[in-house]
Amino acid sequence: MALSRFWGWYLIHIALFLSLCYAEDPFVFYDFEVTYITASPLGVPQQVIAINNKFPGPTINSTTNNNVVINVRNKLDESLLMHWSGIQQRRSSWQDGVLGTNCPIPPKWNWTYQFQVKDQVGSFFYFPSLHFQRAAGGFGSFIINNRPIIPIPFDTPDGDIVILIGDWYTQNHTALRKALDAGKGLGMPDGVLINGKGPYRYNDTLVPDGIEYETINVHPGGKTYRLRVHNVGISTSLNFRIQSHNLLLAESEGSYTVQQNYTSLDIHVGQSYSFLLTTDQNASSDYYIVASARFVNESQWKRVTGVAILRYSNSKGKASGPLPDPPQDEFDKTFSMNQARSIRWNVSASGARPNPQGSFRYGSINVTEVYVLRNKPPETIDGKRRATLSGISFVNPATPIRLADQYKIKGVYKLDFPDKPLTGPPKMETSVINGTYRGFMEVILQNNDTKMHTYHMSGYAFFVVGMDYGEWSENSRGTYNKWDGIARSTTQVYPGAWTAILISLDNVGVWNLRTENLDSWYLGQETYVRVVNPEATNKTEFPMPDNALFCGALSKLQKPQDVSSSLATSIIEGRSKLFFTVLMIASTLFLVSR
Repeated sequence: MALSRFWGWYLIHIALFLSLCYAEDPFVFYDFEVTYITASPLGVPQQVIAINNKFPGPTINSTTNNNVVINVRNKLDESLLMHWSGIQQRRSSWQDGVLGTNCPIPPKWNWTYQFQVKDQVGSFFYFPSLHFQRAAGGFGSFIINNRPIIPIPFDTPDGDIVILIGDWYTQNHTALRKALDAGKGLGMPDGVLINGKGPYRYNDTLVPDGIEYETINVHPGGKTYRLRVHNVGISTSLNFRIQSHNLLLAESEGSYTVQQNYTSLDIHVGQSYSFLLTTDQNASSDYYIVASARFVNESQWKRVTGVAILRYSNSKGKASGPLPDPPQDEFDKTFSMNQARSIRWNVSASGARPNPQGSFRYGSINVTEVYVLRNKPPETIDGKRRATLSGISFVNPATPIRLADQYKIKGVYKLDFPDKPLTGPPKMETSVINGTYRGFMEVILQNNDTKMHTYHMSGYAFFVVGMDYGEWSENSRGTYNKWDGIARSTTQVYPGAWTAILISLDNVGVWNLRTENLDSWYLGQETYVRVVNPEATNKTEFPMPDNALFCGALSKLQKPQDVSSSLATSIIEGRSKLFFTVLMIASTLFLVSR
């Protein structure tokens, strides 16, 4: 009896002790083994990049302020970096997973990422950022849930469903890369995948037999499901819709939106949305889920359509007949833009806010610097086909920018990115924007290309305050939304149009600003924004991680053996040691008490 009382007392105290140690910022652990596998998503066997033998990769499920530890084992035949798109990496650009901040993980090596999902909620995704690898897969969803004490601005859904959509080529990423290196374009994609699978055979002519398709299973009776939809493709904007169902928009890349119903929504490359879907139909048959190409010749691109199935548990038959129509806006180029403008930020919702806290009053903050960034169709520079931003085609340095700063290495980059587009011939440079710490930057993205682009900035959620066709001018500011423009990390810029964003530069680090169109990104349409606190302190930026890799001018510092980060192991071992320490203390206390 005394022994049972002791163990009851002991277990209660152990639980209390451990909860005190880890209640504030719990850890979540993931182990990623990145390999090639053979798959046939469009009926043609090809090499794809899998994580833990899965294509797409597993969903990372976390909660606001969790510490996320991901051990990445690179079993590819080329170097690798994993990028956590939209995760702000507060005070730690070291973990961002792009070449400007990180040395690549060599083949057959491990590297462990550790970062905190600080003051964020919402739907994001991850992908490999080097060597055009995203065209081969390696992507997956990244969810950050609200902490229980912070309510979500809608009833708790009956289910949470991830849907990854994107254009797809049956050539592997190395062949696509070679085509770009040879000065060629990618051409039309071979299809659109939904969760790594090809289209349901809705049309016997367009879709061959034997292709595996995705089925989303739901229950009838007015249940509500949260659909987290991400466009993880290469360069094609997609219209997303579900036959006979409305999509109630609820969140976009970490910001809760004013809830509005859409019959369909254009989702551009790199963008993420959460919709609330209600099962309010009669289930006379299954329903089509469609992701079809936009801003292209529809008749030529008809086969580039992703089709999955929404199946009620009491469904009475297979989906049949024509697909639900896409927007009928062939002669109305403002339809999609007006739809984008209608997406507003829910400023009354609880939850994480773009920093600084309270900057939802962004319309009254004074702008400290203005950059007009203009893109054009690819052009030839020094005999190579390159993509530019404001006349500069970015050249990734052998030594990452952040690492060069840490070790005070000169000549790695130039802090001279122009605030207006160059007027002379284009050039290839490692030119970086000099951001002012705690400044408030206005960036105008001017798309003078003939195709749709989306732009992403690491480290921040920015405010999308305006967009219109034509050339931006000073007078365009009169059209800005200064109250409830959506805060997000990826925004579209329509062909022959501009988009204006505002960024509060409070996150110290070196942050990638790029087009999400993978071909243009690969060809140099990017730069970095360097944000430095003149008073160096660990309060605004964490120290360089102990497991940092070295390359370029610092490659001699890299140990020759596999420096697999033991971070995850050390944390687990640390917990084990803590447990046994507490065990010893508890045992001693018990013996003393006797």
